[in-house]
Amino acid sequence: MSTTSTTRRTKQLAATAVAAALGVTALAGCGSSDGSTASGSGGTKGSGSKTVTLVSHDSFNASKDVLKAFTEETGYTVKVLKSGDAGAALNQEILTKGSPRGDVFFGVDNTLLSRALDNGLFTSYEAKGSDRVAADTQLDATKHRVTPIDTGDICINYDKKYFADRKLAPPTTFDDLAKPAYRNLLVTENAATSSPGLGFLLGTVATYGESGYQDYWKKLKSNGVKVVDGWEQAYNEEFSGSAGGKKAKADRPLVVSYASSPPAEVLYAKPQPTEAPTGVATGTCFRQIEFAGLLNGARNEAGGKALLDFLISKKFQEDMPLNMFVSPVTEDAKLPEIFTEFGATVDKPTTVAPDTIAKNREQWVQSWSSLVVK
Repeated sequence: MSTTSTTRRTKQLAATAVAAALGVTALAGCGSSDGSTASGSGGTKGSGSKTVTLVSHDSFNASKDVLKAFTEETGYTVKVLKSGDAGAALNQEILTKGSPRGDVFFGVDNTLLSRALDNGLFTSYEAKGSDRVAADTQLDATKHRVTPIDTGDICINYDKKYFADRKLAPPTTFDDLAKPAYRNLLVTENAATSSPGLGFLLGTVATYGESGYQDYWKKLKSNGVKVVDGWEQAYNEEFSGSAGGKKAKADRPLVVSYASSPPAEVLYAKPQPTEAPTGVATGTCFRQIEFAGLLNGARNEAGGKALLDFLISKKFQEDMPLNMFVSPVTEDAKLPEIFTEFGATVDKPTTVAPDTIAKNREQWVQSWSSLVVK
């Protein structure tokens, strides 16, 4: 995206985002029944094609047996066309509007939803099972141009060992991060180039308002916040609590990441620890929602609709958490035990209405850049 990059989202994520950032190998795509490639005009050979192409950011991942189940149920084979981070993928669809590269787009989140809708990228379709989707995620409920797929919370993560060794309480709120006790400890992503960086900025706007967020960032800058381009660098190179950060001998014990990052640190550790090495400051979280939509001009519209139905099926929704480290949006889907045991529960995440983001996003990012980066 022009103002964000994958995490995810992410949602992320990644999240909206999270899977790519946490080193999960994303699915390159299943083979098609007709041998076609996932490029150009949906990657299909006509309306009767049994291949349905999903355009996505690089963080999309799903179990092979789950996608196989979709094929067995519908007769359609899924091809995944990955297009970089979420914003870059979205921009490519805007450039090819009306003659899309695929049938369904996955990965636009609430921070950029207005850009996709204003450009008329999607055809209205109410996915089967939408009544099971949490109402607070349905930001386009009257027109059904997009379907909510997952949620993720962008939050400060902290290195438990660092704070325990120094007998220092980790921060829990935005206010805490500006205190002298946490000077030179925080690394965040650039809000102009990173999805979690933008989400964190929006969290401060939601907390301090348009009249106060700039003063807050002035305090963070004075308190030694470090800004890097993206999540991968922040989490795996600068953050001392992650497995990658330990190898890199990182020295920042606070990072902008996701509430679902601690379970990933447990899942991929060998041997698996009994306690996550990282924690989440739940008073610093911004809720990210990722959507999918039927692309306007899709060559395999029937296949695209079937895929949207499947993306909110219980089978796919319960497969997501350990593949993309995001949470389901359907009320009947259960989280895996590792999520409930090691993940953080965020009861009151900050949010900003999509239309407010649409009106102010560029100005907020520019103001942030001039204050923090330049």
